[in-house]
Amino acid sequence: MVTSSSVFVPRLVIAAPSSGSGKTTVATGLMAALAARGLAVSPHKVGPDYIDPGYHALATGRVGRNLDAYLCGPELVEPLFLHGARGCDIAVVEGVMGMFDGAAGQGELASTAHVAKLLRAPVVLVVDASSQSRSVAALVHGFVSWDPQVRVGGVILNKVASDRHEELLREGLESAGVPVLGVLRRTAGVDTPSRHLGLVPVAERRAAAVDAVAAMAAQVRDGCDLQALVSLARSAGALSGAAWDAADVLASSPPPPLPVPSLGAAPPDPRHRPFGPRPQTPDRLEEAAGAKPVVAVAGGPAFTFSYAEHTELLTAAGAEVVPFDPLRDEQLPDGIRGLVIGGGFPEVYAAELSANEPLRKAIGEFALSGAPVAAECAGLLYLCRELDGQPMCGVLDARARMSERLTLGYRDAVAVSDSSLAVAGTRMRGHEFHRTVVEPGAGDLPAWGMRVPEKRVEGFVRRGVHASYLHTHWAAEPGVARRFVERCRTQDGVAR
Repeated sequence: MVTSSSVFVPRLVIAAPSSGSGKTTVATGLMAALAARGLAVSPHKVGPDYIDPGYHALATGRVGRNLDAYLCGPELVEPLFLHGARGCDIAVVEGVMGMFDGAAGQGELASTAHVAKLLRAPVVLVVDASSQSRSVAALVHGFVSWDPQVRVGGVILNKVASDRHEELLREGLESAGVPVLGVLRRTAGVDTPSRHLGLVPVAERRAAAVDAVAAMAAQVRDGCDLQALVSLARSAGALSGAAWDAADVLASSPPPPLPVPSLGAAPPDPRHRPFGPRPQTPDRLEEAAGAKPVVAVAGGPAFTFSYAEHTELLTAAGAEVVPFDPLRDEQLPDGIRGLVIGGGFPEVYAAELSANEPLRKAIGEFALSGAPVAAECAGLLYLCRELDGQPMCGVLDARARMSERLTLGYRDAVAVSDSSLAVAGTRMRGHEFHRTVVEPGAGDLPAWGMRVPEKRVEGFVRRGVHASYLHTHWAAEPGVARRFVERCRTQDGVAR
């Protein structure tokens, strides 16, 4: 059992006055530059974003982890940070949006400033200095003085045009009393293409992403005072909390109600059980008593959105987690008892996913067997009958299409129906981020009920399937993983 003790982790939070100022370039470049010096760097991202942590992982060789005070609660920010930073020399935390921007209508909650205070970490402010000179001092002064509990330890000036421009900026900042820790010139050398939901994920452009991270590292190495940044990180005090541990939190979480119910529908017709009944043989009794059920988790370029803690919780709950790629694999992994299909960009790969008919059929049959299937956002689209006219798995009687409207924001949700993930009445916080529409938006047995931004039900519960647009972080409710694995142990369908 993990107990509280003082832990010293040198750490920095990279913040900015607004989105588009250069946080990702500076944070990723700094991570890579420090790693190149032989430091073990722990990469973190404030907020729910899945894409930036992929670049962080490429820069450091370690899993990128999110710190979201809304999804997980403020009380879990420090434990999750310490979990990710185990064995590291330094941690770099990339902020989200502007430094004081958080959950809408919730004050500082989930903002970069909030997380910096929870971690008692010094902040480096990245300022887009283009089209200004002395005015930068007023901007920096405002951010430094707005909240005295946030310690801004230095500024990195981005998009500086020339030596003369740099000179004017430095002169202006002398009066602000905040040291300039770096100056980055305008450059087209960093190629980080974006599309409808932000940066293109690393998994879709591996070679180009490696080059982009190397270019960011060179920019930061050449333009920043790395030693001063490390010294600032080392000025952070010790943290006294306990590191999060998947096994520990599962041990202390309430056990799931057993037996798990039939999950919102009548038991499947035996005539449609593609894998056949499984008799109570000695082997099966031994399996039920303690063998690890195999859970397949979708990956590859089309399904890149996943929090590392989900896999860790599934493993700690007793599952063997096996990845598969719906773009390439024509069959599900052998012997699986459960299936997790997270977020990503199936709309970009609709034709390729549709062309993999053997896997679509296998997933449809697996879901029809009553086996537990957890699908979020991209997974929801993949389980529909079609996506932009392309046939998908047909598990849900719904159709999905691209939309010009961006759906974005935190959500307070309550489980409406018993499912493989949650008992009806379970409260969860989540996040929506998509430019697609599913029609209808909810099944006869919806997955979630929400109150903000409007009252509605959303998602589908059908036999063992739980499919929804809502991204959730299971560290906030570890019983979700335990319930899913218990359902895998007790259900009858198995892919052979």
